[in-house]
Amino acid sequence: MSDSTAATAAVSQGTLAEVMGRLVLYALLVLLGVYFILPLAIVVITSLREQGEILRNGVLSWPEEVSARAWREAMFNSCVGTDCRGMAPYFWNSVKMVVPATVTSTILGAITGYALTKFKFPGSDFFFAATIFGIFLPAQLFLLPTAQMLGWLGATNIWGLVIIHNLYGLAFTTLFFRNYYVQIPDEIVAAARIDGAGFFAIFRRIVLPLSPPIIVVVVIWQFTHIWNEFLYGATFTTGTDLPITAALYAVTGPKGGIRDYGVEAAAVIIAALPTLLVYVAAGKYFVRGLTAGSLKG
Repeated sequence: MSDSTAATAAVSQGTLAEVMGRLVLYALLVLLGVYFILPLAIVVITSLREQGEILRNGVLSWPEEVSARAWREAMFNSCVGTDCRGMAPYFWNSVKMVVPATVTSTILGAITGYALTKFKFPGSDFFFAATIFGIFLPAQLFLLPTAQMLGWLGATNIWGLVIIHNLYGLAFTTLFFRNYYVQIPDEIVAAARIDGAGFFAIFRRIVLPLSPPIIVVVVIWQFTHIWNEFLYGATFTTGTDLPITAALYAVTGPKGGIRDYGVEAAAVIIAALPTLLVYVAAGKYFVRGLTAGSLKG
């Protein structure tokens, strides 16, 4: 066999191996995709079935007839304790909690991260380390002091949860912003200070216009974390002040000895829908923001 023939055969074998490798990879990705999507698909299908059909055919079967009954019941008629107004009021409770907590913690984290990066002061490194230390402590550790604080403030309600998520989220938002702002050259800030710009003027005119990628990351992170949080919501709120995650726990379970699987499935989707929509709408920006911060920070 000539050298050219041998080289051609080697190239062909290499190409075949590459194609086979790609096929194996794609097959694995498809299997993993099905594995992760299947539970969600089952929940969606169950929410569109009638209770009698579910009891007759079981949970794992295709609907004989599509019905929105479970969605109506879950949203407007399901009972959380003695309150049978459905999930709608508790959904609104979570909105009232998530929006101000996300906005405020993002603003505070941006200012704190900026100050720790561009306006060093004695003890700033210790302050940053002490702030970040809160990330590694379990949430259960804060229950007793937080309960005492909320008792003093008389805020054992949704607005108390806003305070909690601002305090607890500040460690995460400060870390994100601080690591991102490291990429901004100190010379730009120094030149602005020489020109007479103050702390907030530099932040507003120079730092903030460079911040959209990390702001998207922080907003998605905080929105998802706060919306899905259960422990504080179940501990520090009761009755009609419950966020939707705590209310969801009260909705699920047998009623009169029989579980309404359709209503439970619809309630789960209602509770998870905002975070799913956020990731669908802004997931690619989340990845880009994380990448920008990690590469340049």
